[in-house]
Amino acid sequence: MSGALFVSNGHGEAAIADRIALELRGLVPEMEIDHLALVGDVASESMRDVGPVRTMPSGGLIAMGDVRNIARDVRSGLIGLTLAQFAFLRSARRQYAVVVAVGDTYACAMALVAGAPLVFVGTAKSVSVAPYGPIEERFLRRAAACFVRDDATARRLADRGLRVEPAANVIVDLFAAVEDPVAVRAAAGFDPALALFPGSRASAYADAAMLLRVTRELALARPSLGALLSVARGLDVERFVRAAESAGWEVFAGDGRAVPFALALEGRVRVRGWIGPLGPLLVRTALVLGQAGTANEAAAAAGVPVAAFETGRNGKGAWYRRRQRGLLGDALALFPADVATAAAGVGALLDDPDRRAHMSRVGRDRMGSPGGARRIAQRIAAIAQGRS
Repeated sequence: MSGALFVSNGHGEAAIADRIALELRGLVPEMEIDHLALVGDVASESMRDVGPVRTMPSGGLIAMGDVRNIARDVRSGLIGLTLAQFAFLRSARRQYAVVVAVGDTYACAMALVAGAPLVFVGTAKSVSVAPYGPIEERFLRRAAACFVRDDATARRLADRGLRVEPAANVIVDLFAAVEDPVAVRAAAGFDPALALFPGSRASAYADAAMLLRVTRELALARPSLGALLSVARGLDVERFVRAAESAGWEVFAGDGRAVPFALALEGRVRVRGWIGPLGPLLVRTALVLGQAGTANEAAAAAGVPVAAFETGRNGKGAWYRRRQRGLLGDALALFPADVATAAAGVGALLDDPDRRAHMSRVGRDRMGSPGGARRIAQRIAAIAQGRS
């Protein structure tokens, strides 16, 4: 047995797995690191992608009892995909020194099929929203090392007799605030500068159109306001351009690959597209308008207030935003998706520096300290090398 296999259960979870793998590669350069994405098919940057993958209509975002999205995924081959992934993991038994599940207990249960010592990195559950239940705890007890996202959740599991590592929230490590001259140019002339995070799923195009309509209302009332629209890896720039046109924007060519397009009102550029790391954007952003999952949480971790909107589209309804609100607390302001109402709410937030300062403090507190990715990687390396 050699190497490590990461099993992720979502787009954000795949990004977290990638970040841990980057640290692991620094600790053990010779280690082979593979990745099975149970959800989606975005290629990893730090791991070798293995096993059967496929994008489902829901993007993996399904609430309990969400019959409509479950049915759409089943029609698109979810059952066959799940069986194929199970078969792949069973065929990989004893091929890896350690397997790492990133996500929820479904990822944990699937990873256990590989028959290697398990490291569980929990991203979904928290006592702030929903604690791990008795059945979930049964799976977590089988892990050689168990990491959860916050101290309160770790304490609760420990009180119930589980062996739990100190809390580690890798989202805090995802987007380092490095200086980037291209990002500086992209945000030039915007005061305040907003960041628009439509997410990484198929619903991102429709969500981008909604965010751009809200931004248009704000820009008409605030002559210096501008925004940067983040285009997630694997999404189609041209579809974002069409979404912008549908939202009433004039479209112009951008300034290179990182800034693929610019959007204008009455000939003046007020939005620029952005393909690149989010960290350089967050350090020069007053507020995020976000329909994302992980990116919204990363903004909160960086101390940037987040405004999100209840669209009810593609499973991203009130339940999902209520869950994110539970995780982020006052760091997240939640508004209806009605453009006029949303723009009024965001405008009031921009005019209230005291509230935004409070949101910033809460976000940093809720998300925790950096360094979790390295601590998890160190534990993985120890288990893989028989030192646990």
